[in-house]
Amino acid sequence: MYRKILITTDGSAVSSKTACAGVQFAEQLGAEVLALFVAPEYQYPVYVEIIPPSYPSEQEYRAAMQRAGHDHTRDVADSCARRGVRCETLTAFHESAALKIVDMAQQHGCDLIFMGSHGRSGWGQLLLGSVTNKVLQHSTIPVLVHRLIQEPGSK
Repeated sequence: MYRKILITTDGSAVSSKTACAGVQFAEQLGAEVLALFVAPEYQYPVYVEIIPPSYPSEQEYRAAMQRAGHDHTRDVADSCARRGVRCETLTAFHESAALKIVDMAQQHGCDLIFMGSHGRSGWGQLLLGSVTNKVLQHSTIPVLVHRLIQEPGSK
């Protein structure tokens, strides 16, 4: 059914649990995985004339985000290795994580995007927006949204 599944990760607990479920899903289908971390582009300080000495350079920022992306996607790759699922990892930079997810899925020939939802509703979702909702709006390939089941009494 699906041969290549893009699994997004941002390093959060929800994302990690979703990635584990995505890898298990890929194993059941015999599909390969593209694990993707999208970092925001470097932001120059508002007052460029007075850059604080502690403010990272663009190269330092990109290197730090590459390390973070490697750490987050390595968890997915390790899970794939334990299950015998072929995996490629990728860190990308873009202002809109949702648009980059859709773009990377198309560029890498993925036929499914597997991602989680933080489960916000109402005003929280309206004010904060949702990467998942934006991917659903822009993607031309199927998107499977994994929703964690909350334990009774937990928030």
